[in-house]
Amino acid sequence: MDLYSTARRLGRPFEFGARGDRPRELPIGARGIIGDGITCALVRVDGAIDWMCVPRFDAPSVFGALLDPDRGGLTAITPVEPFTSLQRYDPDTNVLETLFRTEGGGVARLDDYMPWTDDPRSGIQEVHRRIACMEGELEVEIAFDPRFGYGAAETSVAIERHGVLATGDGQRLAAVVGADTRWTRREAGGVGCTVRLERGQSFWMVLSGGAPQPEPIEAYRCFEHLRATRHRWRDWSHKLTYDGPWRHHVLRSALALKLLAHAPSGGMVAAPTASLPEWIGGGRNWDYRYSWTRDTAMAVRANNLIGCTAEARDFFHFMRDALHNVERLQVMYTLDGGPVPAERVLDHLSGHRGSQPVRVGNGARHQVQLDTAGALVDAAHLYEHFGGSLTLSMWRELRAVIDDVGRDWREPDHGIWEPRDGKFHNVYSKLMCWLALDRGAGLAPLFGDRARRGAWQREATTIADQIVRDGLDPTGKHFVGRYGGNHADAALLVLPMTGLLPAEDPRVLRTLEWIQAELGTGPYLHRYVIDDGVGGPEGGFVLCGFWLAEALAMAGRIEEAQEVFAAHAEDASNHLGLLAEEVDPRTREALGNFPQAFSHLGLINAALRIDKALRLRDEGRPDVPHLVGSSSSDHPSEPPRS
Repeated sequence: MDLYSTARRLGRPFEFGARGDRPRELPIGARGIIGDGITCALVRVDGAIDWMCVPRFDAPSVFGALLDPDRGGLTAITPVEPFTSLQRYDPDTNVLETLFRTEGGGVARLDDYMPWTDDPRSGIQEVHRRIACMEGELEVEIAFDPRFGYGAAETSVAIERHGVLATGDGQRLAAVVGADTRWTRREAGGVGCTVRLERGQSFWMVLSGGAPQPEPIEAYRCFEHLRATRHRWRDWSHKLTYDGPWRHHVLRSALALKLLAHAPSGGMVAAPTASLPEWIGGGRNWDYRYSWTRDTAMAVRANNLIGCTAEARDFFHFMRDALHNVERLQVMYTLDGGPVPAERVLDHLSGHRGSQPVRVGNGARHQVQLDTAGALVDAAHLYEHFGGSLTLSMWRELRAVIDDVGRDWREPDHGIWEPRDGKFHNVYSKLMCWLALDRGAGLAPLFGDRARRGAWQREATTIADQIVRDGLDPTGKHFVGRYGGNHADAALLVLPMTGLLPAEDPRVLRTLEWIQAELGTGPYLHRYVIDDGVGGPEGGFVLCGFWLAEALAMAGRIEEAQEVFAAHAEDASNHLGLLAEEVDPRTREALGNFPQAFSHLGLINAALRIDKALRLRDEGRPDVPHLVGSSSSDHPSEPPRS
């Protein structure tokens, strides 16, 4: 059996016809991601990189064909003949492999990666691409067509002695190919060339950000970078402590989350993309290239559960510095802890598959989202529970955040989903305010704050009493999304996971069933179905699906929990196991920004919760499968820190 036939076991091949017949835009999920802890690139299954921002995640794109195939720009290494392709990651790494088989029988492998060391001081800001002919022969076309400033800045591409150099918007990007090439101007823009390869032949292409001039490729150095990058990713992957039945999915999610972390600061982008639509052709298109306090704290919590504690430490350093520079906890920050830029529309871009408007910046930056503090304090509580050590300076910042919660929790807020229809008394927000005070009370004695412990516990009790009094529907049977309302909110699934109420509480069980009936399409859930001031349809929210799997496991419906988990971890993920923010419940097509931290942290939590439920069942124990202590009183007693 030949190499390509063996590799087909990885999944269904993608098919591409003659050059003139190939689609100009591919589905959102038809991509893998590579990165170096500072920025990333999305690599399509046809060998094109159509999204990359330089020099970091939230900078303007230099390759943005993902949002406009005519104006966005891309770079590609693609077979000239009609071909099929397969993609996978080199096991336990973020080195991406794309396998091509041409109509004439040639087989080639394209390796894509960014040199990575897990050391924020040693990044070299390069993309390395190596294509090798494995069988037969084939001709590949190389395209280099960068467009700086989201495609709006004037970009010039000069052909130099050793390669090409693009300049524009104060940026430089060099491209060098380690083969005999003759660059020519492409009618579509930029420059290109073709290279014919026979079995055993290969060449490298290196993209260098900020390079003054293209430099010749030294193949042995590229091989050394590739070997070192593989080794470091595998060394990092071996830290994973989870060894349950979904280890492959959990590891891929952990690797994806690691790619979304900004190594120099410790912040994490919610997703590395901007304005990918939550419904094709719709207007729910947002910029997620910033560090949401909630999203990152929840990702850190998930990482802690599987042994990735260094990322938690870096995040708390990021939050300490960010909180020190502002008066109050913010919903989101830039990657250096600063204010997120104002939202604006890029009118010159057509949008992914015609989905407009294309937005950068984020208008939710000034929203009041009271749930944010709960995620942060809960992550800190778990970090301590698993052997981490918060610094005294971080505790002082957290203490101020918790004090603010104690003062503000009675106020309405915009809520977790960032609607644009005003403020309400959202039950999930109240729940997370309770969580902040409860977990804060558990942390306070570690720093000698025993008076605050008592005050916070009393305030937490007040919130809990209000939730179970005012958060129910008029019949008192189940919880609702807002006080005084009667709409379903998928965030209510988190109720038993916090420990506010036990999973077997009849009101919790009825809430679970009501949410499935009101928001479900098969195993997939919408967040809500009310008018939120934005308008337009959206897909099933992947994180909510994993919350559903957790809630089912805690309710003892373990087989159903496994079915929901598989529908998201396998059916809703792409060919590489990467998850977008949302999924079309009918077609399973990825929707929204991609890959999404929310979705991958949800997978990790659900896998651990179901695994724990299975083990408890096999041991004949009726215990509810909490991952850690469900309240502040479960925290081990320790002396105050000096």
